[in-house]
Amino acid sequence: MQSKANTVAEYLEELPAERRAAIETVRKVILENLPEGYEEAMNWGMITYQVPLKTYPKTYNGQPLMLAALASQKNTMTVYLTAIYADETARQAFETAYRATGKRYDVGKSCVHFRKLDDLPLDLLAQSIAALSVEQFIAQVEAAKSTRKHG
Repeated sequence: MQSKANTVAEYLEELPAERRAAIETVRKVILENLPEGYEEAMNWGMITYQVPLKTYPKTYNGQPLMLAALASQKNTMTVYLTAIYADETARQAFETAYRATGKRYDVGKSCVHFRKLDDLPLDLLAQSIAALSVEQFIAQVEAAKSTRKHG
């Protein structure tokens, strides 16, 4: 269920009221905790939080590096946290902290699914978004590239 919206406002407008309220709340948490240097954009049919190409143009696919994304899908809403899932230690710490909240832990590859806002630990999301500066995220990507080339 990929959106064809060109702007975040268009994306939010096309959502049913209940989903829009949840997505807007999660979006606010992300924006309030997003380190300087990232941008909010529409990419891949989702609201994305990414490193602008002018900051880091040498991506493998010519697209900005995505720190996180937010999407309303057919059966769930989803927060993509690519930086956490790119680092095994960070992923394990996130999972442990998430499970400690007692909330439903429903994950996929690099993402957390939630059916209602109460399923998502917003404080943990805020910490996760705030954890990596643009420079740290780029360094993580560069390290992963280096490992793939030499590993």
